[in-house]
Amino acid sequence: MAKAPSCLSLFILGFALFTVCKASEEIGIYELQTGYFSVNITNYGATVLSVIVPDRNGKLDDIVLGFGSIDGYKNDSTYFGALVGRVANRIGGAQFTLKGKVYKLPANDHGNTLHGGYKGFSDVIWTVKEHVKDSHLTLTYDSHDGEQGFPGEVSVTVTYLLIGENKFGIKMEAKSLTKPTPINLASHTYWNLGGHNSGNILSHIIQLQASRITPVDDKLIPTGEISPVRGTAYDFLEPRTIGSKFNELPEGYDINYVLDRTGSGIHFTKVASVWDEKSGRKLEMRTDQPGVQFYTSNMLKDTVGKGGFVYKKCAGFCLETQGFPDSVNHRNFPSQIVNPGQSYRHVMVYRFTAI
Repeated sequence: MAKAPSCLSLFILGFALFTVCKASEEIGIYELQTGYFSVNITNYGATVLSVIVPDRNGKLDDIVLGFGSIDGYKNDSTYFGALVGRVANRIGGAQFTLKGKVYKLPANDHGNTLHGGYKGFSDVIWTVKEHVKDSHLTLTYDSHDGEQGFPGEVSVTVTYLLIGENKFGIKMEAKSLTKPTPINLASHTYWNLGGHNSGNILSHIIQLQASRITPVDDKLIPTGEISPVRGTAYDFLEPRTIGSKFNELPEGYDINYVLDRTGSGIHFTKVASVWDEKSGRKLEMRTDQPGVQFYTSNMLKDTVGKGGFVYKKCAGFCLETQGFPDSVNHRNFPSQIVNPGQSYRHVMVYRFTAI
């Protein structure tokens, strides 16, 4: 197990790392590497800091948006690279009812709850359970009863793993220990296949394996409907550039897609293929979850990131596989309630190539 030393400042691959003195509060950066493919993760928020892959000419670039120091991730409103929960995405009205009891949650997003509240899983220090550089990193976190208003104790584990020479997997698991509770975890990584500092992603070509969406109101809370995308600006059933229909949707994309189930067992469901023509880099993604939030970083505005580069609107895209947003308030959505003794499981796999 790799462990960051107490009361020292370290600099690893351009990231300034600051640790604190108590062992239970140490923050570290942990690298996974095989060949030219490398990933850096911190146990602060179980956050993906960088993913470095070659382009078609073998040039290495970091294709993940983020900050130049760990301090940048603290109280960050962009959720760069973070693992978000206990319930990712939004809960309408910052409350839900479970077994006749109303649970009030932090209203940290226009009267709603976003990504677990004011201090969700993206703002806590996870425990490093195991780190094997050429294989995997496993982190754990114990969420107490009443944390950010959610009922019951929950034990959470996330494993980041390299699969072969060009696949990166994330396995999220959680156990409800004492009370029924909603659980919906997501990885909130922002991607730019041209390199994190290459500009916007509007020319990226994307195909989404989803023929329906869950429409939202003006506060991005699902209406409860499930609507077809065919013929609309949300239709990516055939490959096209992300920006090709921005004139029909000027704010960009921030919507949950209902995945068309195509896989089973270890093959999972194909989520998306994204290709950057200039660099040749291609990302393909699979999951075992029913939905994916496609977000084009519409809320980024002059955010100073790695190396002082300024990220603007549409500097990256997110593909957050997940359960449906606000499922706790919509009986027709797949349930996210996990009862004591039951387990939650979420797997996502990225495959990177260059053509």
